[in-house]
Amino acid sequence: MRKRVLRFQLIASVGMLVLMLLLYPSELGAADEPAASPQPSPNSQALKKIAIVIDDFGNNMDGTEQMMNMPVPLTIAVMPFLPSSKQDAETAHAKGHEVILHLPMEPVRGKKSWLGPGAITTDLSNDEIRKRVLAALDNVPYVVGINNHMGSKATSDPRVMQVIVDIAKEKGLFLLDSRTSPRSVVVKLAKENGVSYAENSLFFDDIYTYGHISKQMTRFQKLIKDNEQLIAIGHVGPPGKKTAQVIKEAIPALQKKAQFVTVSQLLTVPPAKLDVP
Repeated sequence: MRKRVLRFQLIASVGMLVLMLLLYPSELGAADEPAASPQPSPNSQALKKIAIVIDDFGNNMDGTEQMMNMPVPLTIAVMPFLPSSKQDAETAHAKGHEVILHLPMEPVRGKKSWLGPGAITTDLSNDEIRKRVLAALDNVPYVVGINNHMGSKATSDPRVMQVIVDIAKEKGLFLLDSRTSPRSVVVKLAKENGVSYAENSLFFDDIYTYGHISKQMTRFQKLIKDNEQLIAIGHVGPPGKKTAQVIKEAIPALQKKAQFVTVSQLLTVPPAKLDVP
């Protein structure tokens, strides 16, 4: 009798187990199998972000083609009123790069003639500065921001920069301070006026040799360790092909450390300034 009871209990237990497996597979048998984890996107590990700006487009300079064909997004800074200004901006936009106006501005040292047409100098009236900036913006299509070409003197002049900041605010443009002067007031005025801004951290090619540019790239990679986001500037022109080569060679290593983005993805957006009557 006892054996029959045990046999009945065993059959009942097996039956109940089969029933539970049929009704609740995810709670029992399936639990022995690890759940499939979602596949990470290519850049999901790259929490840090870097933007590389290339200055001096607009004059068919050395390195133009190499930079345009770079397999990562760049921010292309185009000077106005030059032979290939419009063409370079259109090509950059078509290839998925970001376009900003590379506005010629007066340096502390150097000749004004080096700046090219439409330069912003500290002897201009507010009206003339405004006129020149608006004309430059009309000359370069697809512009979303402005950075300074040279400009160590002009970017340190609050009067001059206030005019440019006001235009940026009106047009919904950001300002990138290339930081050619430690006395620059670009960021201060942008904050005070509610204009989005960013700052350069490093120049790759302030010296035109391949060796120096490579050392600057190594320095840039080290800076990534201690910064969540970074901006660096290179150039077309005399160092153009060398800078393009160094950047292209470094892309695989950089992509292991950070995600390539454009400057507009790294902006500081200050609170909007309220106009009090």
